[in-house]
Amino acid sequence: MVRKLKAIAKHKDDSHLAAAIKDSAQQIWLAGLGAYAKAQEEGQKVFNALVREGNSLQKRTMRITEDKMNEVTTRVGKLAGGLQKQANGTWDKLETVFEERVERALTRLGVPTNKEIGELTQRVEELTASVQRLSGGRAVARKAAPRKRAATKKAAAA
Repeated sequence: MVRKLKAIAKHKDDSHLAAAIKDSAQQIWLAGLGAYAKAQEEGQKVFNALVREGNSLQKRTMRITEDKMNEVTTRVGKLAGGLQKQANGTWDKLETVFEERVERALTRLGVPTNKEIGELTQRVEELTASVQRLSGGRAVARKAAPRKRAATKKAAAA
């Protein structure tokens, strides 16, 4: 294109030069329009490709995030289970210590244990049976009445 314009300029024909410049400007304008249309067309394709890639990236990110959340949830669950076992063990130890101290306090106060009451009841039954045998079976065996607690007496008095 430039050679053509130089050749026309050498001939010094202004009308030919003006026409050549006009043709050249027209071609440049059309090339620009073609480039713009091509950019729009390719731009839309690039835009659509970017949207697809972004969608794929978002899905991968969500999947990885869900996997990590599940992993963290599992770890926290295991940790919580371990802590719960420790807490239960501590409560069991505390309960045992409390029971032992209450038992010692009741022993110091002279309150018999369930085991001691059971042994005494059994001994009374044996003695009653023995008395019956010795008296010839005339005596009627009675079961020992359970001890009433002070709280029951207070409730009955009120």
